[in-house]
Amino acid sequence: MPLKKWKKIKQTLEIKNQWWSYRKDELVLPSGKSGEYHYVHTNGSSMVIPVLENGKIILVKQYRYLAERESIEFVCGSVKDKSTHYETAVAELAEEAGFKSSELIPAGEFNPYNGITDEMCTVYIAKNLTVVKSQPDETEEFEMLALSRLEIDEKIKSGEIWDGMTLAAWLIVREKIL
Repeated sequence: MPLKKWKKIKQTLEIKNQWWSYRKDELVLPSGKSGEYHYVHTNGSSMVIPVLENGKIILVKQYRYLAERESIEFVCGSVKDKSTHYETAVAELAEEAGFKSSELIPAGEFNPYNGITDEMCTVYIAKNLTVVKSQPDETEEFEMLALSRLEIDEKIKSGEIWDGMTLAAWLIVREKIL
């Protein structure tokens, strides 16, 4: 038996920047009670798992302001207006890791925080890599790491890899990268 849907009455844009917008929906619950739902809207994101010919997997280390520490993550970026998940994956792979891929394979998708955002992240596996010039945004600085599957697993177990989106993507692709 399907669950009852909520009915949106009105949507208000509260704040918008180049990455996301904060929205408030006025709604009616299945019980008939009125309410509000506040959330972050995005165009989505694309996460890329680059695999080298030797089987090593590229991740990037970067500083995360809110956590006030470095984070080891897969290449990822927000889908900009008038862009697609695929175009974003191509751009982020070049920008963050300095590669282009002749074999960019969709592997799955997930929502990183479904009570707070409507974002859907599409995960890609990138093979047949060619080096290109990396050009990070002015807010980004990266250290590139090439790790084996076992090294990634160990860094997850030790807590060294703690980024939720990276953990979710790894679960999607881990067995596909054998």
